[in-house]
Amino acid sequence: MSTTGYQVIARKWRPQIFADVVGQDHVVRTLKNAIARNRIAHAYLFVGPRGTGKTSTARIFAKALNCTDGPNADFDPADPAVQSIADGSHLDVIEIDGASNNGVEQVRDLRETARYSPAQGKFKVYIIDEVHMLSTAAFNALLKTLEEPPPHVKFVFATTEVQKVLPTILSRCQRFDLKPIPAALIIERLKKIALEEKIKVSPEALACIARMADGGMRDAQSIFDQMISFCGTEIAEPDVLDVYGLVAAEKIAELASTLATGDHARLVALVDECDAAGRDLVRLLTDLQEVVRSALLDAIAQGGRSSSLGGVVMTTEQITRLLDGLREGEGSVKLGLAEKINFEVTLLKAIEASRARAIDSLIKELASLADEVPQVAADESEKKKD
Repeated sequence: MSTTGYQVIARKWRPQIFADVVGQDHVVRTLKNAIARNRIAHAYLFVGPRGTGKTSTARIFAKALNCTDGPNADFDPADPAVQSIADGSHLDVIEIDGASNNGVEQVRDLRETARYSPAQGKFKVYIIDEVHMLSTAAFNALLKTLEEPPPHVKFVFATTEVQKVLPTILSRCQRFDLKPIPAALIIERLKKIALEEKIKVSPEALACIARMADGGMRDAQSIFDQMISFCGTEIAEPDVLDVYGLVAAEKIAELASTLATGDHARLVALVDECDAAGRDLVRLLTDLQEVVRSALLDAIAQGGRSSSLGGVVMTTEQITRLLDGLREGEGSVKLGLAEKINFEVTLLKAIEASRARAIDSLIKELASLADEVPQVAADESEKKKD
């Protein structure tokens, strides 16, 4: 059977217009306003974690600039110019991989070609992905063009590591920070894909996929694609748990409750169950941290006094110490040779940390008692006089 026409979901469902971009409304709104008001800058920098839409948004922006009646944010996806940008054949939209074209010679070639007028569209648009991979010499070679670019040239840079981009480059770009995409939006997008692809997937399975994606839509789509290959047209939560070694949300909640109650024996038994089932303990530690963090945020939202963790009421101080304990053991679980033992020790230490009293709170309590003693003595003295 021929597979020539097959496209992975992440490519097939890549955003093609501004309305397709999920979870980055602030970026989309600003770009559309810039186009509508004819305030298009000469250089843009998209910053954010992988799979959040940096390169896709850059391509959509290029379509808006070079569509037939452009610049136009509401371009027609069927426009031949737009389609040529989508398939990579447009002469004036040049995509460069910063990782493999990071030398000064490549940038000098770019500077040379940038001088010439556009062949098809209104602008020459250079999209440089992973721009932080450019060498210092390449950045410096690019700087002159960024300072005084020809009016027909637009640069769009994308990076996951903005701290590696020279400040002189940053200062010449309009910067947009793309955020991790909320799990709820990832789930909604996957539901739409599942419907179109005729895949039956349970809500619990979608929640697991979104949890694994860590805010990256591309990661979520790739995981979903792999699950389709594994399961066919029906995907349930146990399938995702087995393939990726995840622990069910109910089990994570039970572990969190056990941490809160300090039931050492039950905790060890639960860890044994997860390990025997081949679950990823590093991922489980991350999921536990997220549950404890949510309880901490809930406590803060309620005035910073206390919150429920797995049905057990704990003070903000206790939750904070528990979270600190979990985070302190992260390195040993990830890099240690005895993963299960290190995981158990980390959880047990976190329990003890949550039950320890902070020295500053003890000092305050003792100081309060010290203030009360003279007052009590004075009251007793007054009683004797009476």
